[in-house]
Amino acid sequence: MRKDNVEALDIFANAPIPKAVFKNAIPAIISMLMVVVYNLADTFFVGQTHDALQVAAVSLATPIFLLLMAVGLLFGIGGTSVISRALGEKRHDYAKKTSAFCFWAGGGVGIVCMFILWIFMDEILAIIGTSPATIGYTRSYLSIFASGSVFVIISNCFCNIIRAEGKSTEAMMGLLIGNLVNCILDPIMILWFGWGVAGAAIATVIGNAIGVSYYIIYFLRGKSILSINIKDFSAGNRIFSGVLSIGVPASINSILVSVSNVFVNILIVNYGDMAVAGIGVAFKVVLVNLLLVIGVGQGVQPILGYCYGAGNWERFKGVMRFSLIFATVLGIILSVISYLGAGVIVKAFLEEPSAYRFGVQFSRMLLISGPCLGALFIYTNALQAVGAAVPSLILSVSRQGIIFIPILFILNAVAGLTGLVIAQPVTDFLSFILSTVLYFYATNTLSKKSTTVYYTL
Repeated sequence: MRKDNVEALDIFANAPIPKAVFKNAIPAIISMLMVVVYNLADTFFVGQTHDALQVAAVSLATPIFLLLMAVGLLFGIGGTSVISRALGEKRHDYAKKTSAFCFWAGGGVGIVCMFILWIFMDEILAIIGTSPATIGYTRSYLSIFASGSVFVIISNCFCNIIRAEGKSTEAMMGLLIGNLVNCILDPIMILWFGWGVAGAAIATVIGNAIGVSYYIIYFLRGKSILSINIKDFSAGNRIFSGVLSIGVPASINSILVSVSNVFVNILIVNYGDMAVAGIGVAFKVVLVNLLLVIGVGQGVQPILGYCYGAGNWERFKGVMRFSLIFATVLGIILSVISYLGAGVIVKAFLEEPSAYRFGVQFSRMLLISGPCLGALFIYTNALQAVGAAVPSLILSVSRQGIIFIPILFILNAVAGLTGLVIAQPVTDFLSFILSTVLYFYATNTLSKKSTTVYYTL
């Protein structure tokens, strides 16, 4: 094994806990920050067209982007969980086969998604809540975006997979390069060429393709103990079931985020297109906080999985304590900054007065639950790290599904637009409580079992 690979895994096993957490979490946070930059760049430069309908179209297309991210997370989070535990058990060949499975299976699913989006475009546009005024712009964006489905999935998969072997910086670079390219191309294609939302979609496809190219080159240069070689592809020996047992709950959560976004769009359309534009920008303001604390969780997940695979429960608990404190403090700081700066942030995207007012109001309402999100995602990633499939599934279907959707409709019926918006913070608080209960149940159960209990709980 290469010296740098040995050193990377040694950080999981022996480095001081703050160093191990920061070394893996900070690149993951930067990766998530680049996802934020991508989302904000598209909306910002489309906003410079001074056409709120095009801004609304990008917001309406967001659920489709989230769905493709969800597929990437299915293989990325599921693969990371299996690989990090396998590496903790010194099963390097098994980890290599798992990473090859995630690459080729993810690419195959991406091709299928591309054709589904093209073939059922009319039905999809109806489902996501387009109006006669926004349907043309949304169709233009999604028709182009669909061609990059494979790149979106593999990029979101391998920014997690590579982190599982301790190469958090390399994992970050693919997203960083891809999103920087996207940000450079956005003003050129949206404003200079005058292509509007179509230009945003083209920039997104090219950016993701370049990001995936970085990951492929990384493997071809032989820097990884993992593999994307088709010869290493295997779905047997519980690789398929192991990846899916954790990947499906993680993916379901992202899918339900997309589904719930569709329900929000369907309901908020009744309050006018400016409200749609306002909620779209508000979600992007909150997305900054959300993705950064998700980055902390994803960064510490490989460490937790490695410690679990190695049977080192004391280090596992130490990593959890430090990560919870770090994520909570970060969540509080981000929420305060975003709340105070909501007006300035929204102004960068929306100039139409009513849309601007909606954006600021909605942003501040959604930020109420920000302080608890850090701990929520640390608990979520800890459940994924130890392979606690059932608790992970329960939490996934609850947060944006069986908790959020009923609350959304109830509060919208009771309190109108205000109720519709505060449904998400209410759900976040309830999900935090549920995640805490599930975490302590799962870890108390697993700590009494052999660490070779690998995929089930």
